[in-house]
Amino acid sequence: MPASTFELACELIARHSVTPEDGGCMDVVARHLAPLGFQLERMDRGRVSNLWARRGSRGPVLCFAGHTDVVPTGPLDQWHGDPFKPEVRDSFLYGRGAADMKSSIAAFVTAVERFTARQPDHAGAIALLLTSDEEGPALDGTVRAVDTLKARGETLDYCIVGEPTSAKCLADTIKNGRRGSLAGKLIVKGIQGHIAYPHLVRNPIHEVAPALAELAATVWDDGNEYFPPTSWQVSNFHAGTGADNVVPGTAEILFNFRFSTASTPDGLKARVHAILDRHGIEYALDWTLSGRPYLTPRGKLVGVVSQSIREVAGIETELSTSGGTSDGRFIADICPEVIELGPLNATIHKIDECIAVADIEQLSRIYERILDLALK
Repeated sequence: MPASTFELACELIARHSVTPEDGGCMDVVARHLAPLGFQLERMDRGRVSNLWARRGSRGPVLCFAGHTDVVPTGPLDQWHGDPFKPEVRDSFLYGRGAADMKSSIAAFVTAVERFTARQPDHAGAIALLLTSDEEGPALDGTVRAVDTLKARGETLDYCIVGEPTSAKCLADTIKNGRRGSLAGKLIVKGIQGHIAYPHLVRNPIHEVAPALAELAATVWDDGNEYFPPTSWQVSNFHAGTGADNVVPGTAEILFNFRFSTASTPDGLKARVHAILDRHGIEYALDWTLSGRPYLTPRGKLVGVVSQSIREVAGIETELSTSGGTSDGRFIADICPEVIELGPLNATIHKIDECIAVADIEQLSRIYERILDLALK
């Protein structure tokens, strides 16, 4: 008989899996998938655990993707219970990872168990891709597994990522894309000296200020149907020696673009350099591209997911590309249609993270219905 989604969620939450540790979560999942005929492959790298599981050799391939790692708990004395001892209070299940995203993984598994019990000879293939490196640097997790699959010519047709996307009630919002993230570390060079002798110094703060004002006022793009306009924000500005009578020799500015498909990384870089050069600043600038934007327009998967939510939950879902990055950015490299669908995100990464008990099973039923509609 299929496992209880609630009980499986509790078993996973009880595993200590602070990133990049898996805590044995993938072994739990593997024990459920192996009897169903899944071919299981570990793609571990260093301390990071990665699991690729597939049932079926034909297309189309529908993959459920997620992560078993969780963020640190924060101050334990502020929790109302042990974060790794799942507990139900007032119809909510509490524990680290309850919403982000061990309940989604449990729902993946039980949805697949019921679906394959009903349709042992289903069309296409079902896959699961799990990592313990989503909450951390994300260097050895999904991106490495995707590289391995790509190198041997394996692709996906549809992917459901179990990230917590819901806003006010389960499945009211799904992510059909995410913005890219491009960070810059700008070092502006000046000449340090005594503040009382301005003719002997060159103040990097004064020199960069007009450029920063122009960067902040720049319209980078207008967005599009799915994305808001690209945003540029300074996250840190550091200069000075700690003394009030010394002009600093350098100023360090950290900034970040969250950019849509209306812009490209190279285009954004070129515009920033042009602005800095126009202001005559002596500088060094290092760039880090941590994720490109991806987008799944309205089509087969959006339709299937929307219909499944309508039939199971009785609501119309909304498309969104808001929020930070997710592993969907890596999966999109081998999958043309990627949708994120999971629990409410109100308590993720917080003290007393939780999920409504009723939502756990309903999420599993939505995933099961997606399988019905996508693999027929």
